[in-house]
Amino acid sequence: MSRRVLAIHAHPDDIEFQCAGTLALLKEKGWHITIATMTPGDCGSAEVGCAEIARTRRAEQQAAADLLGADCLCLEFRDLSICFDNDSRHRVAEVLRRTQPDLVLTAPPVDYMPDHEQTSLLVRDACFNAPIPNYDTRQENPAPPLGRIPHLYYVDPLEGIDWFGRAIDPEFIIDISRTFELKQRMLACHASQRGWLLRQHGIDEYLNSCERWSKSRGERIGAAYGEGFRQHKGHPYPHDNLLAAELGLTK
Repeated sequence: MSRRVLAIHAHPDDIEFQCAGTLALLKEKGWHITIATMTPGDCGSAEVGCAEIARTRRAEQQAAADLLGADCLCLEFRDLSICFDNDSRHRVAEVLRRTQPDLVLTAPPVDYMPDHEQTSLLVRDACFNAPIPNYDTRQENPAPPLGRIPHLYYVDPLEGIDWFGRAIDPEFIIDISRTFELKQRMLACHASQRGWLLRQHGIDEYLNSCERWSKSRGERIGAAYGEGFRQHKGHPYPHDNLLAAELGLTK
């Protein structure tokens, strides 16, 4: 039975920006990949309504997942409305039970927007709760508990900085030079977001900005492109670095 990784972030395209190259490397190793978004990106347009842009972004996310040969799902939260409450905790824990991951990649605890930070907290909480047999997710047709707490990793925050512009350094960096072209093809599936980011944040060059960031991480390890990660090692989460060991990587 192949090992399983769940990559779960707030919005469509977050995963492509921050960890698609690593997912592609795990896919080469025979891992089963699930990409999950908390929302369908329903606030990601200034031209069309929530339902229409959500349909577009769901299709873009599915197209990106198809390029990787990954499962794709949405937890059906809404943009700018992700919060840490018991209903949310139950929903995220249930997704972990249904996907049964050995390894989880998610948003960092500190990032530029609360949707990302709340996702990080909910996923961390779910990793702890999902193996507990008496934890009731209160969902229809509930899945069985996880056998153990999965290995948990945080991707980089946007631009690698905290709220005050200070650098948040990764614990280790993965060389994604071999899979960078696929990462860019996956990101290119999210065509609706180039115009949105240009209007809302003044960001153009959607693919080029990803390339520049990947290059900056890669330079730290003498590689063309890289992706940075930190591992959650609080009690009682696993402390051995499964991701680095699986990919034969060092800092």
